[in-house]
Amino acid sequence: MKKIYLLILSTIIALGSFAQGTQAGKLDVLQKTNGEELKGKIIRITDSDVSFVYSGETAEYVIKKSDITKITHSSGRVENISQQTQPAQERQKDPVTMTATPADHHNKIAILPFTFLMDNQPGAATIGLKAQQDAFGLLSQHSAGYTILDPRTTNATLIQAGATPDKMMGFTMKNICDILGVEYIIDGTVTQAKGYMTSSSSSSDNTTIKRDDSDKIKAASGYTIANSNAVQRFDVGVSLQIYMDNNASIYNESHKAFLSNTDGSYSGPLEYLLKRCPLYRK
Repeated sequence: MKKIYLLILSTIIALGSFAQGTQAGKLDVLQKTNGEELKGKIIRITDSDVSFVYSGETAEYVIKKSDITKITHSSGRVENISQQTQPAQERQKDPVTMTATPADHHNKIAILPFTFLMDNQPGAATIGLKAQQDAFGLLSQHSAGYTILDPRTTNATLIQAGATPDKMMGFTMKNICDILGVEYIIDGTVTQAKGYMTSSSSSSDNTTIKRDDSDKIKAASGYTIANSNAVQRFDVGVSLQIYMDNNASIYNESHKAFLSNTDGSYSGPLEYLLKRCPLYRK
């Protein structure tokens, strides 16, 4: 009988040790927005970061919550992170009282046609449409977790709803978000002003001299060609504003090109601002 008790006790201890060993072998798994999985142990979680140690290592890494979609804890519990942090941190900074976002708006972005001003006067609409397309092209490559409406859909939907450029001032950003079914609106302005002019000139002398047999000048004829060239240079800047579907402004910045140019290119300032906006993902 005593041997039976000892056998049962040994079995219980063995099962307990096996269970603990199995539990200890489980890892925390972090799923990042780029699809990468990190396996190891979570040390701590704050409002903005997750401190993490890879399996078999001791170095501690700090990962931004904005780069994580979900955490699968060693216990099996799954925690969705992206819904908590994109873009909750930016929302909390805004003094405007937050309202519930319709589910079909969540993490959707629309880019409006840019306003183009030439020497502070309305310029060609085609340049504003081109800037809208360029902004879409750049941001769509760095928008993990977001859906961006293509410009053609955006513009057609606005026209059908009566939100044409000449009537846009009669709509709030919330109105426009509701029309387009998005959570964020990007509104931009390209400014172009005439700067200094550069000029260059050149000349050439084409003279023919005829001499007689005694090497005296018999006749001379010719002409001079003068060329001049003037090039206009432009100072270019871009302003970018981002609004939410409750009219809150979460980004409002401007940037000018460091040097003037001859073609009025705005690509440098536009890229600079987009890379620093809260919707850009590296």
